[in-house]
Order: sequence, then C-alpha cells, then structure tokens
Amino acid sequence: MKLQQVLCSASFFMLSLTSLNSSASTMNCLDTNGAILPIDDGRAINWKISTANQFTARGHVSGVIQALYPTINGHDHFELKIGPNPKDTIEVIYNKGFGPLGNLQPGMTVEACGDYKTSNAPANGYEASPDGAIIHWVHATNNPQNHPGGFLIINGVLLGQGHGE
Repeated sequence: MKLQQVLCSASFFMLSLTSLNSSASTMNCLDTNGAILPIDDGRAINWKISTANQFTARGHVSGVIQALYPTINGHDHFELKIGPNPKDTIEVIYNKGFGPLGNLQPGMTVEACGDYKTSNAPANGYEASPDGAIIHWVHATNNPQNHPGGFLIINGVLLGQGHGE
C-alpha cells in the first residue's frame, strides 16, 4: 500500500514538473499582427548589419549569455551570443518590474521574444548598445491592445510574466 502511495506521489510530481516545463516550451512569440514568430537568429544578425540605427521589428532569438552589463534604471542588461561569428551578439534589456531574473551567469541558455532595435549610434537620449542591437520588451505587457508582450526563457524557465510596475 505504501509503495502505491509513493508511486502516485512521484507520478504527480513528475506531471507537475512536465506542466511547468511545457508552459515555457509552448510559449509563442507573436509579431505585431498576432502571427507566430519562429526563432530566427539569422534575421536578427542580418538586421544588425543591414538596417539603419533605430530600425525596429519584432524579434525572436536564442543563444547563450556571453557577458553581463550593469543594471540601469531597473533594467537588467546582458549580451547574448546568437551566431557563430564573434560579432553575432545582441544586447537583451529586461525590465525588472516584471519579475526577477535571478542570478544570471555567462553560459546560460536564453530564448528571447520582444522588440528588436538596431542601436549602433546614440538616439533619443540613449547610448548606442555595445552590441549594436538590442532586444527589449522581453516581458508581459500591461496593454496588449497597444503593444504585444514578450518573454524570456532562461535555462528552461519562463520569466518576465509578472504584472510590472
């Protein structure tokens, strides 16, 4: 009888873990028209080298944290390696008001869905990105009618779905 209880408890635990992980793996990145946007690191790399400063589009990338940048005005910043070449990087900017990211470390795997922006020169009071491009708004949205939300999945854990400040 006790063995059955242990097996049932273990099965429930595994089902719970599967449910938690499946929410991260089934998260869809949506473009501004509501269509599913696949991961496309090559497109982000192409935008970075071929578009003018401040070009903006929806982006969905995945890679490995290469460097951590200082937190600025409640936003975490880090460099994500998204391609094979040394300059195939993008800066990810995350608003901490949508939940903590925890202890980020180089080598962690990241999937980021949000707004891509070429940032190779200062504009609108912001410095250029050290990577020449950013992806931001990688969290839930407070106003889905005006702006689609995004997300981060770091080492398989879905983040950025809090309510924000």
